[in-house]
Amino acid sequence: MAEVERPGAQQWVPEGAGIPALREAAKGCRGCELWEPAEQVVFSAGPPSATMVLVGEQPGDQEDRRGMPFVGPAGTLLVQAVKDAGIDPATVYRTNAVKHFRFEQRGARRIHKTPETVHITACRPWLHAELGELSPGIVVALGATAGRALFGRAVRIGAERGRVLEGAIADSDAKSLLTAHPSAVLRMQRDPGYDEAYAALVADLRTAAAAAG
Repeated sequence: MAEVERPGAQQWVPEGAGIPALREAAKGCRGCELWEPAEQVVFSAGPPSATMVLVGEQPGDQEDRRGMPFVGPAGTLLVQAVKDAGIDPATVYRTNAVKHFRFEQRGARRIHKTPETVHITACRPWLHAELGELSPGIVVALGATAGRALFGRAVRIGAERGRVLEGAIADSDAKSLLTAHPSAVLRMQRDPGYDEAYAALVADLRTAAAAAG
């Protein structure tokens, strides 16, 4: 069953605004508590004319400090996977389901914490507003959090990945595809299954690019 958006979460999202206006307005969002400890909102990067949109989970430590999505280690791996799939990274629009970094402070380190449903729900109006201003051929959900945000339900990466879907995203005509988040692949770098996991990510991106048209 699709989740119900929390009342009031929409109030910071300007109607009919382009991507630059949405990015600016997101700085004032107080839809959940994550804005307070984070350095800044991290909205998106890439051309609004992109035929492929990549949606991740949330900004990480480096993304929060720099204000750009996918600029940390997982982002580096994703860029390489995009290139290996035959896609020019400069042509891809990149964003996250949750726009502020959720973390636990341990001494000087900020340790990633997975966003909860309340955070996904609070940020969903921003994601839907973005997609409304874009005209992608396909939207790729990177990981379970992105899948839940886009499809309004829990997803299972192993069982559902790599399939091109029609009409799975509410209020969007774009096709969609679920795959693993690059951070999950990155964590396997010293494991025997790393090469297979990376190849699967590349294969899914290649499938998405073919479907995007």
